[in-house]
Amino acid sequence: MSSLVDFVSRLSAGQDLSPQDVGTAALRLIDVTVPDADKADFLRALARKGETASELAAFAKIFREKAIDPGFQEFAPGAIDVVGTGGDKAGGFNISTLVVFTLASLGVPVMKHGNRGVTSKCGSADLFAALGVNLEAPPELARKAMRELGYVFFFAQAYHPTFKVIGPVRKALAAEGQRTVFNVLGPLVNPGRPAHVLLGVFAKSWVPRMAEALDLLGVDAALAAHGNLDDDRGIDELTTSTPNIVRGAGRLRDVNAVWSGRDYGFVETPFEHLQGGDLATNLAIVEAVLAGHGPQGLVDTIVFNAGAALWITRRVASVREGTALAREHLLGGKVKAKIAATREFYAA
Repeated sequence: MSSLVDFVSRLSAGQDLSPQDVGTAALRLIDVTVPDADKADFLRALARKGETASELAAFAKIFREKAIDPGFQEFAPGAIDVVGTGGDKAGGFNISTLVVFTLASLGVPVMKHGNRGVTSKCGSADLFAALGVNLEAPPELARKAMRELGYVFFFAQAYHPTFKVIGPVRKALAAEGQRTVFNVLGPLVNPGRPAHVLLGVFAKSWVPRMAEALDLLGVDAALAAHGNLDDDRGIDELTTSTPNIVRGAGRLRDVNAVWSGRDYGFVETPFEHLQGGDLATNLAIVEAVLAGHGPQGLVDTIVFNAGAALWITRRVASVREGTALAREHLLGGKVKAKIAATREFYAA
């Protein structure tokens, strides 16, 4: 059986790893007896070579198997995850959080997988917790939340205990500015395994790879999207302020396009409308949006993503049809009521 050192030699020569190779490497990465230096060398070499969609899917399959199973099989076929890779350094607001509440208010089951802020001041977990969600809710309470609230938040740290082993290595590599495969695995290892995904990608070059990885993982339908600001900058969101590189997976695998908000009835607004900040700032933004005073670009972007998710899950025949429903719920009090119900549910 190959060691990580053997794999480093092959990766350095530009060789891709087979699914079997990835399976071996993944187990080595979470083996406490393997030196951290070997793990770091492997992750650097893999990143330099460039992870393929096949390698991403193979890693995801291993770490899905190692995750705690929350027992959501009955919900998975109709559910969606609205998630981003993070790492875009764009400073955006937690758009997916309000998309989740919007979808849940529309009766679409949502399995949100996320973490606390690592590359941002406020991660999705930080905002969900502040809005009343118990991040440490055990699986049985999570299933009750899905039945009563229509959505659940899977706190990544609680469901992927094996990631703790590789944590120190990831932290050290991050300190030297080194991205690794773990920076993009989060959206692919949702423990509930929803059949649908709306995935924001940190860089346009990664959109095809992430879409293909989702395809290899057997999603029913998914969309990978990147809001492209220029050649060097972008955001892991579908936005009304940018051109959007979009690629489909599953029954949407023929989707390969650049979407503009203008094509769906939105006006182009400054990218600054999407800016977020720390937790207090983002909570104030939530209140402003729900009161009808949020930046137009942010409100439209939330609506755009929710409309796309409704289309992905076949709740509507078109994205434009979905955006009309989403706007009505976001600004008409339904999302505010869902947040209030969340606080009541977890406080009980």
